[in-house]
Amino acid sequence: MSDYILTYSRIKFYPLEPAMGDIRIEDIAHSLSLMTRANGHSSHFYSVAQHSLQCCREAESRGYSVRVQLGCLLHDASESYISDLTRPVKRNLPEYFKIEETLQKLIYVRFGLGDLTADELKQIENVDDTLLHYEFAAMMDYQIFEKAPAKSLKDYDFAQRDFISVEEEFLAAFNKLMSCR
Repeated sequence: MSDYILTYSRIKFYPLEPAMGDIRIEDIAHSLSLMTRANGHSSHFYSVAQHSLQCCREAESRGYSVRVQLGCLLHDASESYISDLTRPVKRNLPEYFKIEETLQKLIYVRFGLGDLTADELKQIENVDDTLLHYEFAAMMDYQIFEKAPAKSLKDYDFAQRDFISVEEEFLAAFNKLMSCR
């Protein structure tokens, strides 16, 4: 048996030896729209794709570049091929972290973001952490950070949504950002 997964678009994808040509935005959007954020520990179904869309909107609201907005949309794309682990577990599995990092970099290259600067990556990370805080505050009544991070958007949409509409919105956001490049 080979070490591959079969993607939504019927591609045999080898997560330990990923090929750039096998990375498809349709597979990423579909998978992330069906994956729960926070390992499912929230008050209702809330997908990684919804999180990514909120990150993209926050980046746009902050006036960040189209590159950073696209980076925010795609920052968890590796999870569509290797799933995700909670932060405490991930920190203790260096091999998983290497696999995730390699795959995420390849995804960024595939979609024209292989040259993200350290500052751009920091902006993406900051937006991701901001959303993490407000997601837990809204859906679990729990403060991740002692001091709430600054946010630019007045309101976030953490409503439970069907995966099809989220998948379509993710693809539309991706296509819009790619056309602006």
